[in-house]
Amino acid sequence: MTDAAIATSGLTKRFRSRSVVDGLDLHVPRGSVFGFLGPNGSGKTTTIRMLLGLISPSAGSIRVLGEAMPGRGATVLPRVGALVEGPAFAPYLSGTANLIRRDTADRYAPGATRRARVEAALDRVGLSHAAGKHVRAYSLGMKQRLGIAGALLTDRDLLVLDEPTNGLDPQGTREVRTLVRSLADEGTTVFVSSHLLAEIEQVCTHAAIMRAGRLVAQGSLDDLRRGSGPRVAVETPDASLAASVLARFGLTAETAAGGVEAALPADAAPAEQLAAALVGDGVRLRGFAVRASSLEERFVELTGEGFDVEQ
Repeated sequence: MTDAAIATSGLTKRFRSRSVVDGLDLHVPRGSVFGFLGPNGSGKTTTIRMLLGLISPSAGSIRVLGEAMPGRGATVLPRVGALVEGPAFAPYLSGTANLIRRDTADRYAPGATRRARVEAALDRVGLSHAAGKHVRAYSLGMKQRLGIAGALLTDRDLLVLDEPTNGLDPQGTREVRTLVRSLADEGTTVFVSSHLLAEIEQVCTHAAIMRAGRLVAQGSLDDLRRGSGPRVAVETPDASLAASVLARFGLTAETAAGGVEAALPADAAPAEQLAAALVGDGVRLRGFAVRASSLEERFVELTGEGFDVEQ
């Protein structure tokens, strides 16, 4: 598909008799920031390895940047930057020396511009001040940013980031978020694996959710949230009474912090009618709101699990 940076059809990976990835049909639009989510053991990391040609699929097909993988890997991979399962560096070399070493190993990288590109990559991830320090003195967050710099040494059409904010403080997380957005603005497709759903919601335009090796949902973030529908949140000390009032309108209330919440189907009574009924029955309202479903709620609904995702 010409509009897809990544497209898979029936992608399957079996280890012995067990399918770790089962019939995956993934579509990552070009120019998107795509979040890849799933609980532990969902097949997320195995999928990334197949996309990058690190392991071979048992069945199905992969196209990356319009080319078949792994057969066309020599053509595709120079256009792909990747940070998978954390960066690895020589601890007794500086940040600059590590990146020069990495760039020298890339036969497609032009040697004449090597030092300038290394300096630009370090500046882009906010590590210019630490360029001359030995990597053994780097914090985990600094190492993570150095790994991203390594993926950006040459221009990339696709960037694959596995847990890019792992170990970063809030400021570092904001910097990576800004970097990802700027890359997308420049036309780079960014494929982000993360267990931080709040981060995915802030930076991604599209997402896919895996469960037990199967794809359970994918699409734009707005489409994924809409699948769950809006919810009414009632903040009150009279939770039981509020739940009984909502039950009269066919709504099933669940206990929430400070009160109750309930899903609102399309044919639910208007919000103002619900609020009037609550007040009329003596429910002491501290707050009343109708809000769109969050990605976290959709994730839990689809997987039946919390949102810790494999590292």
